[in-house]
Amino acid sequence: MKNKQKFLKILLSIIFSQFFIISSAISEIIKDFKIIGNERLSKETIIMFSNLKIGENVNQNDLNNSLKDLFSTNYFSNLSLSMNNGIILIDVTENPIIQAIQINGIEKKNIMDQIEKVTKKIEKYPFIENKINEQVTLLKNILKSFGYYFVELETSIVKNDNNTIDLIYDFNLGEIAKISKISFIGNKYFRDNKLRNVIVSEESKFWKFITRNKFLNSNRINLDISRLNNYYKNRGFFNVEIKSTTALINENNQFELIFNINSGKKFYFDNITIQETTDINLENLNIFQKKLDKLKGKKYSNKVINNKIDEINNFVLLNDFIFLTTDFKEIVKADNKIDIIIFFDELEKTYVDRINILGNYITDEKVIRNSFIVDEGDPYNVKLFNKSIENLKSKNIFSNINYDVEDTKQKNKIININVEEKATGELFAGAGTGTTGSTLTAGIKENNYLGLGIQLDTNATITEDSIKGKFSVNNPNYNNSDKSINLSVESSANDFMSTSGYKTSRTGISLGTEFEQKNNYFVNLQLSNFYEDLETSSSATSILKKQEGNYFENLLTYSISYNQLDQNFQPTDGYINKFSQTLPLYSDDMSLENSFTSTFYESLNDNIILSASFYLKTINSLDDNVRVSKRVYIPSRRLRGFENGKIGPKDGSQFIGGNYASSLNLSSTLPNILFENENIDLNFFVDIANVWEVDFDKSLDSNKLRSASGIAVNWFSPIGPLTFSYALPISEADTDVTEKFRFQIGTSF
Repeated sequence: MKNKQKFLKILLSIIFSQFFIISSAISEIIKDFKIIGNERLSKETIIMFSNLKIGENVNQNDLNNSLKDLFSTNYFSNLSLSMNNGIILIDVTENPIIQAIQINGIEKKNIMDQIEKVTKKIEKYPFIENKINEQVTLLKNILKSFGYYFVELETSIVKNDNNTIDLIYDFNLGEIAKISKISFIGNKYFRDNKLRNVIVSEESKFWKFITRNKFLNSNRINLDISRLNNYYKNRGFFNVEIKSTTALINENNQFELIFNINSGKKFYFDNITIQETTDINLENLNIFQKKLDKLKGKKYSNKVINNKIDEINNFVLLNDFIFLTTDFKEIVKADNKIDIIIFFDELEKTYVDRINILGNYITDEKVIRNSFIVDEGDPYNVKLFNKSIENLKSKNIFSNINYDVEDTKQKNKIININVEEKATGELFAGAGTGTTGSTLTAGIKENNYLGLGIQLDTNATITEDSIKGKFSVNNPNYNNSDKSINLSVESSANDFMSTSGYKTSRTGISLGTEFEQKNNYFVNLQLSNFYEDLETSSSATSILKKQEGNYFENLLTYSISYNQLDQNFQPTDGYINKFSQTLPLYSDDMSLENSFTSTFYESLNDNIILSASFYLKTINSLDDNVRVSKRVYIPSRRLRGFENGKIGPKDGSQFIGGNYASSLNLSSTLPNILFENENIDLNFFVDIANVWEVDFDKSLDSNKLRSASGIAVNWFSPIGPLTFSYALPISEADTDVTEKFRFQIGTSF
């Protein structure tokens, strides 16, 4: 019985399948179309959407595919398609068309611009509920990126004639979501406050009333994860994982931002070798191999190896090996060691056919093109292209840069750049007070004036004995070159009667340029004109009284700097050197100024960083005596334990500065003695300095070295950053004024 039932099932399935094949194979020739139910769409348009034509031989499969094509247009909420005696009958119910979209509840222009970019994509298109739901989700995500996590949205429809509708979005943004606390789970090697300085997101504090980084932002959190990854990998943690971030709502509808970190073990460089290529003889790369050999045994750093790769890339490109690219692979070994093999890949010889630029509604296209090292017609090299993109990002005038590279039929490249412009104006202010006095500062910046990438900056600083204002204009790509040109006008008034026996007002204008001469070598040239009015105290010596009056000077200043720091903000390794000289082209009192600074950083471990900084400044008269207002002093930050400006040569009761000033500063961060207080950094320091030589009176000179040692405390307190230092003078002159304790409180906002 069971076998009979099985046989019948098989027989029936065969019959039905054959029937389906036969019915599908039956075909007819289309004689005409009949369309019913359409209101807006014409008969011809619907026939076009069906992909069927009169005279065409079609079967049931063709009709089914046509039905799918009609539905895929999204113009119909319901439809049917049939064929009888060569006549195609299409019965449709049209979706309404979105005539207009009204947005209520959003007042900020920058947010409205982002919302409208999304809503305009469905305007004049059919109303489909699923698509609207998708858009609502996208709109809410946009608002989250601005910190609005508690958005309420009501969607309503107004029906119009001709089957069209108006779509209305009513937003209630609610309160902006603030970050109450930032925590790090699994962080065993670095103090939390160090990691907070790495990321962009900030805890909400009352003095941060302008910055938006205190608001929760998903894009910003992704950037934070990337920065934390780089921070750990540059300190030896090759396998670090930032597993996840979680935002927890507290009772005040604020968020606690939590980063989960699994650092893994620390790795160290072992053998680093350059693989020889037929195009480049290894002998030409011996200089790089020697540098690489010095890295053996040092902690692994992704940034260090990439910097070495960049140096080799520059050598390759400068020697016209444009179609070679340098890369490296990492080989993880036992005992937490990593071998690095640097090798060369031969690139396909292709050229840049065209560069297309979109999205620059304000920014002049030349500003973008001038950032590119590769141009139309040049050989295409991925390293140069990536560097071009980095140049473009560094301008800080775009919120986002999208790009892709297409191949032409001739295997050349078409580069497509799509930029999103951002607001480029900045308003800033700051205040500080301490034992050395109080300071107020304020200013306005514009980073993309007239869309030309020109930077405008105006600022003013007021202290207890001076006021200074400055306006500057900087064009980072003057005349379509990679050189910057800047113009500045400044004015200052200083009253140092009580300390140095003079007061002065000074006004000037400067024109300068800066460019990178070689990799990490920067050159600065500046031509300046200054007018100064100088007045001395009644108790000044006759020689100084002769200096009273008005002065005009025309100066040329040049500087050369070499930067090998691992990072410009809070560096932990590397060095930076800078030399500058000011030459008098014309001056009422001719003098020559020189200055040199050199700073080194070395990490003993993850928390102890050694630093050494040397400073030297000189001024020498070429005709008479150096003007008192131009004499040199030791900056207060370079000699703690003494009052600012109150060491060195003294004329009566007044400190008059010298022809030479020099200092050596040694410091070390201290271990995590106060690990539980994440906002405190401790530093031990030794400062050694002197100001000497008085050209008009050698008897006032003092060659005695001043020195002091002490501890500095940096505390990021609830009222802003505070710096305390306690220094004990080791050596001093009888005329010096000491100051064991010093503090500074201040912030920028």
